[in-house]
Amino acid sequence: MPRYEYRCRTCGSTFEVSRPMAESSAPADCPSGHDDTVKLLSAVAVGGTSAAPSPTAGGGGGGCCGGGCCG
Repeated sequence: MPRYEYRCRTCGSTFEVSRPMAESSAPADCPSGHDDTVKLLSAVAVGGTSAAPSPTAGGGGGGCCGGGCCG
């Protein structure tokens, strides 16, 4: 189940709520009991390495210049 992050405008705390995507825009109460909250925009960070080799990684195979037809 997705987790959504919220910030309380009253006390300034941030908190997470697990709920179905269909309820993602429903209001969420602060754990301290405040009801003036706003859903924060979450950014997804993607990093690491690719599973596929890069075109310049060598190894050849297929294609004109990778297959040895360029002379």
